[in-house]
Amino acid sequence: QVYVVFSEELKCWCRALVESVRCQADGYQLSCFLVDHAKYCFVPSESIRVLPRAFAKIPHRAKKCRLHCTKPLTLHIDYCENTAKIGPAKRWDTAAIQHFRKLLE
Repeated sequence: QVYVVFSEELKCWCRALVESVRCQADGYQLSCFLVDHAKYCFVPSESIRVLPRAFAKIPHRAKKCRLHCTKPLTLHIDYCENTAKIGPAKRWDTAAIQHFRKLLE
């Protein structure tokens, strides 16, 4: 379900999908995907509202997607054997994401 959350970074209300909720000392934090800005952000639970019906019908400007058959790789360094090998990783590292964004531009 799509909600409306206030993004401190963008200084505006945005449509968002709630990914997860975590409890903190000062309340709840929601991890959200902003469907019109293709950004992830954390917002406090006080900054979420129900999306008015008229806005629910507007198509999202951003879509979540994945590269087909492309998996993240990383450099594994073995200091004992003084070797470095490229191997699978659980997540994309920051440098790879920045490189990919530059390629898209």
